[in-house]
Amino acid sequence: MRFSTFLTAVASLAVGINAYWLEDVQHQGVAPFAGDGYKVFRNVKDYGAKGDGSTDDTAAIAAAMNDGGNRCLQGCASTTTTPAVVYFPSGTYIISKSIMPPYFTQLIGDPAQRPVLKASSNFQGFGLIDGNPYFTENLNWVSTNVFYRQMRNFVIDTTAIAPGTAATGIHWPTSQATSLINIEFNMPTDASTVHVGLFCESGSGGFMSDLTFNGGAAGASLGNQQYTMRNLVFNNCKTGIIQLWNWGWTYINLQFNNCGTGIDISAPGADNTLAVGSAIILDSSFKDTQVAVKTGYTTSTKPDTAGSVILENVKLDNVPTAVEGVDSGSLLAGGSMTIAAWGQGHRYGSSADRQFSGDIAANTRPASLTGDNGYYSRSKPQYEDLAASDFVSARSSGAKGDGTTDDTAALQSAINSAANGKVLFLDYGLYKVTGTLNIPAGAKIIGEGYPIIMASGDFFGDINNPKPLLQVGANSGDAGQVELTDFVVGNKGPAPGAKLIEWNLASDAAKPSGMWEVHVRVGGFRGSDMLIEQCLKKAGSSTIDPNCIGANMMMHVTPKASGLYMENTWLWSADHDIEDKTNTQITIFSGRGLYIESTVGTFWLVGTASEHNHLYNYQFANTKNIFVSMFQTETPYYQPLPNAIEPFPVTASLNDPDFAASCSGVAGNCAESWGLRIIDSSDFFIYGAGHYSFFNNYDTTCSTVEAGENCQSRIVSLENVSNINIYGLNTIGSVSMLEKDGSSVASWQDNVNVYPANIMLYRSG
Repeated sequence: MRFSTFLTAVASLAVGINAYWLEDVQHQGVAPFAGDGYKVFRNVKDYGAKGDGSTDDTAAIAAAMNDGGNRCLQGCASTTTTPAVVYFPSGTYIISKSIMPPYFTQLIGDPAQRPVLKASSNFQGFGLIDGNPYFTENLNWVSTNVFYRQMRNFVIDTTAIAPGTAATGIHWPTSQATSLINIEFNMPTDASTVHVGLFCESGSGGFMSDLTFNGGAAGASLGNQQYTMRNLVFNNCKTGIIQLWNWGWTYINLQFNNCGTGIDISAPGADNTLAVGSAIILDSSFKDTQVAVKTGYTTSTKPDTAGSVILENVKLDNVPTAVEGVDSGSLLAGGSMTIAAWGQGHRYGSSADRQFSGDIAANTRPASLTGDNGYYSRSKPQYEDLAASDFVSARSSGAKGDGTTDDTAALQSAINSAANGKVLFLDYGLYKVTGTLNIPAGAKIIGEGYPIIMASGDFFGDINNPKPLLQVGANSGDAGQVELTDFVVGNKGPAPGAKLIEWNLASDAAKPSGMWEVHVRVGGFRGSDMLIEQCLKKAGSSTIDPNCIGANMMMHVTPKASGLYMENTWLWSADHDIEDKTNTQITIFSGRGLYIESTVGTFWLVGTASEHNHLYNYQFANTKNIFVSMFQTETPYYQPLPNAIEPFPVTASLNDPDFAASCSGVAGNCAESWGLRIIDSSDFFIYGAGHYSFFNNYDTTCSTVEAGENCQSRIVSLENVSNINIYGLNTIGSVSMLEKDGSSVASWQDNVNVYPANIMLYRSG
C-alpha cells in the first residue's frame, strides 16, 4: 500500500466514515434505447482508476465515461438515449489530459469525502473537465443546446501546473438543466499565476452553487445569457469573477476574501460599447479586497443600459473602493460598512429621473422569506448521512422503466413504501404512467441520472378536464413536507389533459418543501412519441395537430398550498428534437407553464425557467410573498401561427388570459404567450428576469434591433397588484417591456441593452 493510500484509509477509519450510499445501493437503471447491457451507473474504480494520488487515472476515467460504445461526444448534436452517472469514490485522481464528459452525463463524487481531480505537472488540455470541447474551431455542441448535465462534490486542483502556464479547472459552456455544485478549485497563489478555476464563454444557463475558489488569476471567467449563482467563496484570487458578457446575472451570498477585485463587469464590447448587460449582487460580503465591483457604466454608456448593476445587503470589511468605474474612478467609496442598496441603470415606477446612479431604497423583506443570511435558501439534499438501507428502489418495487410497461401501480407502491422514513431511489428509466401518482407528506424522492415519469393514455386526454400526473398532497392545504430531487416529468404521446405536477402541500415557511433539479419536458425526446417524425415544424401554417399537444399545464400550485423552495427547475416544451443529428425544430403544444394561485404564498424560485408554453410561461394570481432570482422564459417559436387563442379553451377558474378580448385594439402580435403575468397579488421580490421572444413563426428577423423588436406586442403584465419589486428586467422581441393594468409602462426603444432591453429597477405602489 502506498503511504498516501494508507493515510487516507487510516483517516477514514478514525472518523468512522462509510462509503456514500450511492456507491452501495444496487444499480438497476435501464436505458431503453441504448442497447442490451448498457450501464447507466459507472464507478470509475471499476474501470481501473486508483485514486491513490500517484497513478495517472486519465484513461480509466475516460473508459468509465465512454463505456457503451454509442455515447454522444465528437460530432454528436445531442441525445437523451445514453445517460450515464459516473461516480468517483474518495481519493486523489491524477489527470494528465482533459476529461470530456459525453452529452447527458452526471459526474458525482462522495460529498462527505470529496474526491480530488489533480492535474499532473505535464497536463495537456483545456480544463481538467472539458464540458464542451473544441475539436474544431467551434464548440462540439451548440452551447445553447447543452442540457441535462451536472457535476458535484469534487476538488479541482491545478497547483502542480506552473503558475505562469495557462490552466483551467472546468470548461463549462452549457445551458438549462445543468449545474455545478459543491466544488472547490485550488490554484497557485503566486503573483505570476494565470490559472482560471471556471471558464464559461457562452450558453443559456443556468445555475451553480456552493463553489469555492482559492488562488488563481481569476476564480471564474464567465460569459452566458443569464445565470443564478449562489454560495460562492473566493479566497486570494487576483480577480474573483471576470464577467466576459451577459444579458443578466444574479449573484446571491458571495464571499470575497483578500482579492484584488471582487467582480469585474467592465468588459468592453465592439465599437466602444459594453459587453455586460447587467448584474445583481445580493446578500454578499467583501473582505480585505481592493475593489468590490468594477464597472464600465457611465451616463453616456452605449448601449444605453449596458453595465447596469444593483447591490443589496452587501457587507464591506476593509475594502477601499466599493464600486470603481473604469474611466471614472471611485463611484462608491468603501471602508467597513454595509451597503443597503445602491445601483446604476434605468428605473420606472417612480417620479424620479429614469436614469439613476447612487443609493436606492432597499427592499423590505417579509420575514417569511428570510433565513440566517438574507433570503432563505437550501442546498440540494444529497442524504450523505444515510446508508444504502435507507433507500427504496423503484425497480425493486416492480417498476420496469422500459418506456412501454404501465408502471403506475408499481410506482405508487414504491412511493408509499418509501414514505415511512425512507427515500425513494428512482432508478434511471422511462416510467409510463396512466393515472395520477399521489406523493404524500413526508416523501423524499431522488432520481438516478434524470429518470422520466411520463403521462400517457386516455386518462390525460381531455383538454377540458385536466388531471394531475404527480399530485403532491392529495388535497389543497394538506400539511407536511416533501423533497424531490433530480428527475424529469414529461409525456408519452398526446396528453392534452395532463397537468404534469399539481402541488397541494402546505409546508411551514421555516421548513419548506423543496424541488431541486426536477424538470418538466414535453416532447422532443425518444419515448415521448413527439419527434420530427410526428411533429416536424410547419412554418407558415396555423394548423394544430392534436397528436402534438403534450400537456395542458406543466405545474399548478393550488390555493391552499404554501412553503415551496424551487431550485434549478426547467419547465420546457421542446422546440427541437434532442435526438436529431441537427436539432431540427418541431412544433409541440403545451397550454400553461407554472401557475401559482396560493393565497398563503411564500415561495422561492431560484434559477428557474419556463419556455414555449402557449398561454403563459409564469402566472401568479391571488398570491403573495414570492422570491425570484433570474427566471427566464421564451415565447413559442411557432406563434403567431397559430396564436394563443386556440386550441386551449379559456378557463375562468384558472384565471386564463382571454386574448380574444384583451387584444382588441392592440397593434401587432398581441395574442402571444405571456412571459410573466401577475394578477391580484402583492409582495414580489424579483432579482433578475429574462423574458424573450425570438421568433415570428420560426423567423428571427423580428427580434433584431433593426426590425424594431416586434415579435410580439407585450410580454409582462401586472394586473391589480401592489408592492411588486423587480431588479433587472430583460426583454427581447417585445415592443412593450412591461404592462400595468393594460397600459405600457416602458418600451424597448428607451432601454436598449447589449441585446435585450433592460429596466434595472421597477417598483409598483
